[in-house]
Amino acid sequence: MATQTKSETGSLASAIGWTAPAGWPVISRDQCREILTAPGQRFEMETIDIRGIPTRVWKNAPPNLRAIAMVGRMHGDREFTVYEDERVTYDAWFRAVATLAHEFQARGVKKGDRVAVAMRNLPEWPVAFFAAVTIGAICVPLNAWWTGPELAYGLANSGTKLLVCDEERWERVSENRADCPDLETVFVTRAEGSLSGAEALESVIGKPMEYASLPSRDLPEVEIAPEDDATIFYTSGTTGKPKGALGTHRNLCTNILSSGYNAACAVLRRGEEIPEPTPKVGLTVIPLFHVTACSAGLMGNVAAGNTLIFMHKWDPVKAFQIIEREKVNSTGGVPTIAWQLIEHPERKNYDLSSIEAIAYGGAPSAPELVRKIREVFGALPGNGWGMTETMATVTGHSSEDYLNRPDSCGPPVAVADLKIMNEDGTQEMPTGEVGELWARGPMVVKGYWHNPEATEATFIDGWVRTGDLARLDDEGFCYIVDRAKDMVIRGGENIYSSEVENVLYDHPAVTDAALIGLPHTQLGEEPAAVVHLAPGTSATEAELQQWVADRLAKFKVPVRIVFTKDTLPRNANGKILKKDLLSMF
Repeated sequence: MATQTKSETGSLASAIGWTAPAGWPVISRDQCREILTAPGQRFEMETIDIRGIPTRVWKNAPPNLRAIAMVGRMHGDREFTVYEDERVTYDAWFRAVATLAHEFQARGVKKGDRVAVAMRNLPEWPVAFFAAVTIGAICVPLNAWWTGPELAYGLANSGTKLLVCDEERWERVSENRADCPDLETVFVTRAEGSLSGAEALESVIGKPMEYASLPSRDLPEVEIAPEDDATIFYTSGTTGKPKGALGTHRNLCTNILSSGYNAACAVLRRGEEIPEPTPKVGLTVIPLFHVTACSAGLMGNVAAGNTLIFMHKWDPVKAFQIIEREKVNSTGGVPTIAWQLIEHPERKNYDLSSIEAIAYGGAPSAPELVRKIREVFGALPGNGWGMTETMATVTGHSSEDYLNRPDSCGPPVAVADLKIMNEDGTQEMPTGEVGELWARGPMVVKGYWHNPEATEATFIDGWVRTGDLARLDDEGFCYIVDRAKDMVIRGGENIYSSEVENVLYDHPAVTDAALIGLPHTQLGEEPAAVVHLAPGTSATEAELQQWVADRLAKFKVPVRIVFTKDTLPRNANGKILKKDLLSMF
């Protein structure tokens, strides 16, 4: 495998128009680690036993999500969520959380039971989430883009007992209620029509603007250990069936200090004093059902007392208006968002000077984007790597380090380790060589919910096999060179090829099919398919696109479908040579 030298990496930084300031970095990454993790410091570490594996953890991380909720309560009258004309303070949010938590218990929800949340980003989302996890229930955030059968699969597979959703998701789920045998109670928010088989969430906690009038009460008393189960986030598997990644309270709490550690490193590297934390305003535009928004975002924001602004639907001009009106300090999520903010012609009509950082993950980004964020907004770019199985943050990359290595996703945080392994996982590769990325740390989930075979194949002695091809440089910075097998990432949404291919195969005319990713400036990639039809049959591109749209979420529908007279090219093992298919587009 080819390696990349320091000089080549530096050349790429120069190519995007950035050169390191004189004297930067003031200290090395190793020195940062020594300073920040020293005994008595905020980021002090300790080694503990987690499921039989000695693991470095943040000594000062909150013990569980109840502790995070209690910290959030202390922020009082500071605004927590803003959604259109609805503003909810931290005090009002906590009143709603406590009220709903007691109601969950009254409905028979016990520690370890599953409570699902399926809705767009609304003020009700963090209320339902924390009401579940603070009583020891396992919260199951479901993909709000999923179809009715996909949502029903998640509810049935997780054994969800109680569901909190919005009306749009309920309309999809209700048609498949018979497929969810464990589902006993459904609360629907913002329902305009009559509810059959469900109850209005407002009957328990009222509307968001009414949360402040709810009685002040404590959370129900429940003992929760750091390793207790907290969440099930679904990640599609290459078999086409989603797998539920079972996360712990420690997994989510780890992110709070991991994010802070990355920010502190950037400050020390430029020779500045770490500032006292001050609450910020963030525009959250990626869905909370992703670990990026929930684990890496929501947890730290609650702990810091930040204000989160939600949008009904992403729109660049509305985002500009919100940034100007609310003096937003940070936004991002996936590269798509950053590109649209940069390239939209109306950007110049708004005062966006409050933006301090635009960070993203979840999709590949062009090094050019790093320069553009700095050039257009005068803001610091941020990136990182993680996955559902790591409950988000493993590496962090921002500020000058990111500008200096614009093709890297950064080094691992102090409590995480990375290594590059050969294809069969038996040998670690030398520095600079490309192989499969393995990661470990207190952010790695327990395994897959009720899927011991997949768990055994993916989680090995504390390490998670990521399926990503990567390399590490001599300072530990990680470079993702290819992604998980058979996966297309469209604007941060994972599309597993086999899932779409299986639907295409179900069409009576299709005998061979493959899904690949077409490069897209803003979305990173878009799905496209190559199809071979059975002799004597016919199908059009539009017909097959509608076929997929009727069965899967809209973002999984191929934007283009090319037909080939011959069966698709394969290697000796029968695997389709997908790289050979790109030329067809």
